Amino acid sequence: MGVLLLVRHGQASFGADDYDVLSETGWEQSRLLGAWLAERKVVPDVIWRGDMRRHRETAEGMLSGGGWDTAVEVDPGWNEFDHLGVVAAYAEAEADVPSGSAEMHGVDRREFQRIFERATARWTSGAHDDYPESYAAFVARVRGALERACAAVGPGGTAVAVSSGGPIAAACAALVDPTGEDPATSARLWARFNTVTVNSSVTRVVVGSTGPRLLTFNEHPHLEGEHLTYR
Repeated sequence: MGVLLLVRHGQASFGADDYDVLSETGWEQSRLLGAWLAERKVVPDVIWRGDMRRHRETAEGMLSGGGWDTAVEVDPGWNEFDHLGVVAAYAEAEADVPSGSAEMHGVDRREFQRIFERATARWTSGAHDDYPESYAAFVARVRGALERACAAVGPGGTAVAVSSGGPIAAACAALVDPTGEDPATSARLWARFNTVTVNSSVTRVVVGSTGPRLLTFNEHPHLEGEHLTYR
């Protein structure tokens, strides 16, 4: 069997002009993860990543911490959904909700999480068509990226996919509920996984003759104290 490690990016720059940049904590989380994996004799054969800056910087931090020279491949299928666009669509329907990056500067993390959960619930319901990427299209995109990554894991091989909380949650939901016949069930699973995924955490997927299976979710023993963050 092979193993695919799904890694959420390190902490990004919440509230900054450019969210898509790792904070100093995010860089350290990435280096700590690489070092922790290397201590356990993990040497990935390939590292996949989305094409967002926080994915690239997380991969760079892991390579530095692990002392690896592993090839890095870019797959936009691992990109996060447009969370600000999802919040903005919700805000248009709820006049008292701030929208856009400028308005979000004054929103603290707890209030943003409250708005975010309501906004994503509207998005995943499938009852609205005012999104550039629907939830169904997002899930299909991530399933494609997961299939490509698993296909690249040879017998006894190890691959890493650096992504974001949303795609990792979608991948986990797909592994737990492969058919996805009930969209409401898929959405509930996604929300459960997405709200608890830790920055730079590792989710393990075993890839064998019967297909991929979720082995562990959200491992983060390399983090403690100020290095343990969710957003």
